[in-house]
Amino acid sequence: MRALLKFGLNALVCVLTIPAIASAQSTFLDGAYGNKEGCVYANTGESSGADYFFLLTDEAITTAASYCAFKGPVTKNGTSFSATMSCEEEGMEGSDDETVEINRTDKAYTIVFKDGTTWGPLLKC
Repeated sequence: MRALLKFGLNALVCVLTIPAIASAQSTFLDGAYGNKEGCVYANTGESSGADYFFLLTDEAITTAASYCAFKGPVTKNGTSFSATMSCEEEGMEGSDDETVEINRTDKAYTIVFKDGTTWGPLLKC
């Protein structure tokens, strides 16, 4: 009975610790960054319907037509980051993996894709 109780307590500690470790590893920003419409979405959870909005969080980059979730570790390079993302576009089936650089300049971030496409600058919401 004691062994079973000890096992149960150890299992409970492990279950409670795993989410804390996972969330600690995934946090690399000090908040949400976006353009005006992206920050409205970040603060309210509601889209204004704008065709042009960008939002950068620790989980993903969200635009009016795509959602790119971070996949794997985010690598820090000074004040900038590099990461692999899994991107889904509106109206398209499946997802594509993209490698991006998230560059910090002054108080804003700019996302740069391998093909040279850039999103930003995105200011803190």
